[in-house]
Amino acid sequence: MNIEPLLDALDIQEDAVRALADDLRTQIEELHGRLREAETHLEHLSITRKTVTALAYRLPAARPDLPEHPDYPRILAAFNEATGPLRARDVCEVLDHELLPKNIEGTRAKLKRLVKLDILAEVDTGSSTRKQ
Repeated sequence: MNIEPLLDALDIQEDAVRALADDLRTQIEELHGRLREAETHLEHLSITRKTVTALAYRLPAARPDLPEHPDYPRILAAFNEATGPLRARDVCEVLDHELLPKNIEGTRAKLKRLVKLDILAEVDTGSSTRKQ
């Protein structure tokens, strides 16, 4: 019996499988490289998320829009310069309003509105201060 054709057929199959194995190893190496790149990118995204999250807690909260009246920015400026709580009468003086009951009551209403908007805090009845 002549086993040469059988050995030749085995050589052909062995060469084909060796070529397939080499091709698969090359693909595996390429995939490992792509996997490393993807893992590095994922790690960078994770670090970015942690950094952004940490910074987001340090940013001041978005403050609500002030009501449309020219006194509101001036009231806030008065509180920024104040060293302690202010009463409606004090704010009227800073705004150069006459100390009439209607002006004091109007200013008191504006202060209460700023308290409701969480911009000012009422420290005791009639006294307000800037939120920390």
